[in-house]
Amino acid sequence: MRQIAQYEMMESMRAASVWMGSTAKAMSALPMFQLFGGPMAGMTQAWGEVTERAFERMSVKPDWNIKALPSHGGHEHAVEISTELDKPFGKLIRFKAVGRAELPRRVMLIAPMSGHYATLLRPTVESFLPDSEVWVTDWTNARDVPPAAGRFDIADYTRYLIEFMTHLGPDIHVVAVCQPVPLALVATAWMAEHSPEHAPLSLTLIGGPVDPDAAPTAVTDFGSRLTMGQLESSVIQRVSGQFKGAGRQVYPGLMQLASFISMNVDRHAQSFSDEIMRRSRKEDDPGNHFFHFYDEYLAVMDMPAEFFLSTVQRIFQDREIARNMFTLGGQRVDIGKITKTAVFVVEGERDDISAPGQCLAALDLLTGLPKTKKRAHLEPDAGHYGIFGGRKWGKSIRPQVLDFMDAQKPQAKAKLKAV
Repeated sequence: MRQIAQYEMMESMRAASVWMGSTAKAMSALPMFQLFGGPMAGMTQAWGEVTERAFERMSVKPDWNIKALPSHGGHEHAVEISTELDKPFGKLIRFKAVGRAELPRRVMLIAPMSGHYATLLRPTVESFLPDSEVWVTDWTNARDVPPAAGRFDIADYTRYLIEFMTHLGPDIHVVAVCQPVPLALVATAWMAEHSPEHAPLSLTLIGGPVDPDAAPTAVTDFGSRLTMGQLESSVIQRVSGQFKGAGRQVYPGLMQLASFISMNVDRHAQSFSDEIMRRSRKEDDPGNHFFHFYDEYLAVMDMPAEFFLSTVQRIFQDREIARNMFTLGGQRVDIGKITKTAVFVVEGERDDISAPGQCLAALDLLTGLPKTKKRAHLEPDAGHYGIFGGRKWGKSIRPQVLDFMDAQKPQAKAKLKAV
């Protein structure tokens, strides 16, 4: 009962904050309130607008809002989103340019299950769509999964990846971003040993914790400061009755968001303060940059408790993947079995979530893969989010990823830079 009460309290506080913001916005617009003069009315209305929208977005999954793609004939191709595989804890969705001929390059993006929705990869999806067929793993908010669907830990997550990759076939290029990087690596290793005919052509690993101890950060060091019992008692709660997953144990999205914000609390506080002042002065923001970022950043989802706890214990504390000792169904998955799938590691010089070296550790585990099929890139002056979206991704990293993918075609004769 204590776990449910905590969950309900957080949700009630969020809903109350939405109400307070809405009330402040409405009251400040009343003629009587305007009679007081001075900046108070404008400040109150601005505070209300920002507060209402911010707290409201915390419980809403963002839309993909993928723009239509231009064609050579001057027309546009609408982008249609369809579900190819639908499972309780996640879907494999496809982004299809309507009316466009099928393109040879096929990309599967593995989105993180680490608090934010898969829509966090919207810029990455948009960057691949003009010249690739794109699929994305779209994970489900755990609060919406009925307890009857069972548990979901990192072994189940890995099985999902194997099923998704098998469905798409061997001519796929897999790109894993952040949290799923080590699990994408072991899923590929499992396929290399048990179903090599379905193994992907290439695997691009972007800023993920293959070996958290290679370069510890505040995020990766978190699990080592607490015992599993302490961790479970401090962050795990049960979903309350208004959701489909009522009774399921989760690591709540709101608690995860508090952790995200605490890492850069001064910067976020300044951003909100600046936005409130800007709105109170009625200044225009043509690109709506503030909410363009925070609509996505504040939208969080609950994570299955067993997934979070097994991630901390097996990846961060026991370092099963870093030691090449990960097991699936009681059987060790040997990363050295990967002999054909080319692997490209991308890291950011200023990444404070998965610091340089954590993802690069994957290449040392690939003992069976020729050096000509391994490549690494460290993007100068790039933070975590910059290595899969934004200017540095678009101008520097994406072209290298596409070149790497295209070099893996059976008929390709391109020489890859050895590591």
